[in-house]
Amino acid sequence: MKSETTRSGRRSFFKKAAGALAAGFWADKALEALPQNTNTNSKPSDLKITDLRTISLRSSHIIRIDTNQGIYGLGEVRDGASKNYALTLKSRILGENPCNVDKVFRKIKQFGGHARQGGGVCGIEMALWDLAGKAYNVPVYQMLGGKFRDRIRCYADTTESHDPKVYGQRLKLRRDEGFTWLKMDLGVDLVENVPGALTMPVGQRLNSNPNTQHMFTGVELTEKGVQLMADYVAQIRELVGMDIPLSADHFGHIGVNSCIRLGKALTKYNMAWLEDMIPWQRTDLLKQIADAVDIPILTGEDIYLKENFIELCRAHAVDIIHPDLATSGGILETKKIGDAAEELGVPMAMHFAGTPISCMANVHCAAATENFLVLENHSVDVPWWSDLVDGVEKPIVNKGFIAVPEKPGLGVTLNEAMVKQHLLEPGYFEPTPEWDRERSADRLWS
Repeated sequence: MKSETTRSGRRSFFKKAAGALAAGFWADKALEALPQNTNTNSKPSDLKITDLRTISLRSSHIIRIDTNQGIYGLGEVRDGASKNYALTLKSRILGENPCNVDKVFRKIKQFGGHARQGGGVCGIEMALWDLAGKAYNVPVYQMLGGKFRDRIRCYADTTESHDPKVYGQRLKLRRDEGFTWLKMDLGVDLVENVPGALTMPVGQRLNSNPNTQHMFTGVELTEKGVQLMADYVAQIRELVGMDIPLSADHFGHIGVNSCIRLGKALTKYNMAWLEDMIPWQRTDLLKQIADAVDIPILTGEDIYLKENFIELCRAHAVDIIHPDLATSGGILETKKIGDAAEELGVPMAMHFAGTPISCMANVHCAAATENFLVLENHSVDVPWWSDLVDGVEKPIVNKGFIAVPEKPGLGVTLNEAMVKQHLLEPGYFEPTPEWDRERSADRLWS
């Protein structure tokens, strides 16, 4: 048992030490640093959403969520989706605290859907994270649990050519630019006009009805067509090399058996993945292809929310998932998708096409998700794309990678002058009072 003298001496030591700290370290160092690391313009617990406004660019819509404390968040409604998908949700988020990201998301997620229909929910979710990060003065990835990587690997969309030597040179240029992952289009349109390469109903044209799913078109590759497409890939590989991942997409509306025959013929070229060979909803048929082909099968850019991704992974119908964050449910939902896939042994690539706002949302999510592979980008050849925003390194995609921002929120602000040069319609974040009172009976249960 310790003596009273010992305990008294220990208490005296700690009192002296605390006094020294208070007079020295805390006064001179920590207390001076404290205001520098706190957003004194915001009191997060009292934040309220006061407005939602939009602008339309040539490829997508940017939304801005305003608050009672003067800070705002930016999000994006992806290409092909209506800005009204976000505006119709305005009345449901007014008055909410944007820092309660998951609570607000659960309130509005029922209004999203697969493909472009999820755009409004996802754009709002991005903007909420941007706001929360600004309120707490931390980057979004930190609020997701921290980062696994400091820069994000990208692959770039590359203009197709029916001449494999031309296309191969374009892809080789990507490698020379620093890209460490390549993707090519490989559609049956390559052999559409070659006699004996395709069978289809007489008088029918490829994609004459794009809403008809692949299995119902009657279009099949012949042995000759399969060989011609495989030879095309062989010439691409000869130019870019065998040591870099090469993915393929846009095969066309062909049947399951054609997918399998083509996949088998491409085995020797060690493709990184074959993308969206048939619609994602056909789990059993995707598994049939995946089981027969020794090349990774990938899908996911049109799937909304995590449940269908989990079903595909659990059935091992795909080898890699490919969510589009602007469709899948936003930043947190996409991280949940990646984490769930990781538990089932499936890696995650990410589909992206849009402005640097959505790009940065993807970057933060990719940084915070361990099983991430690579992020798509369609804009590396657009000279003004990086200049739409300020606050990050330029060019944003540099030698095939994007640096993860360290500034609060998404880490970027809009370059107003540059954005105004590329507006699809007049007006810059004009008021939207007509959407303040949109109402319906939203509850999904009784």
